[in-house]
Amino acid sequence: MANTNEPGKEQKRPARRLFGRQKGHALSSYRERLMADRLPMLRVPFETLTPESIAPALFDDECRAVWLEIGFGGGEHLVWQAQANPSVGLIGCEPFLNGVARVLGEIDRHNLKNIRLHNDDARQVIDWLPENQIDRCFILFPDPWPKKRHAKRRLVTQDFLTDLARVMKPGAEFRFATDIADYVRTGLHAILSCGHFDWPAETAADWRVRPADWPATRYEAKADREGRQRYYFSFVRKG
Repeated sequence: MANTNEPGKEQKRPARRLFGRQKGHALSSYRERLMADRLPMLRVPFETLTPESIAPALFDDECRAVWLEIGFGGGEHLVWQAQANPSVGLIGCEPFLNGVARVLGEIDRHNLKNIRLHNDDARQVIDWLPENQIDRCFILFPDPWPKKRHAKRRLVTQDFLTDLARVMKPGAEFRFATDIADYVRTGLHAILSCGHFDWPAETAADWRVRPADWPATRYEAKADREGRQRYYFSFVRKG
């Protein structure tokens, strides 16, 4: 089904909150300026733009692929991928403003031209995207919402994955990482049950060893310090 969203059209979205606080410590004056001046220039303009193809709409003519990172946290992975893949356009979604400000600082410092940002619910961007646009998607160490009463807030569910699959190209890669064993169980069940993804893993090393093109983040480092096993899953969007 093609995307029929129009600028200003109200989007019906379940009132399922997927994230907690949106701001931590006070931002420095430099980062405050970045949020005021740079973020409006780099924010995904889904309120005013209804593109048929994302690459030329958001990035330059040299963009050969578009990747999406949902919940980039401190932005270490997003920035590393942007630097390592200058011909790839990256859309980063993160509601936590301190993380967004940090990434804006890295964009400014490294003069990165291939990152666009959305500082709110990633589902807003997914609703806006046309079909078959994303070549790779990352959901790395999402909030596990460990308390039973909060489990419904977990991002990786069958409903969400169905929405995500719509905007991914056939053969596109979906990377999911967590350090929470219960999220492994519920996440794998959702991914394999939704019917849109294949899991090509052949050995335990395929999901226990982080690939070389998958840089570590501060959240992974915390899991390592606290002695938690990390899991690195890679799936392929069915054709």
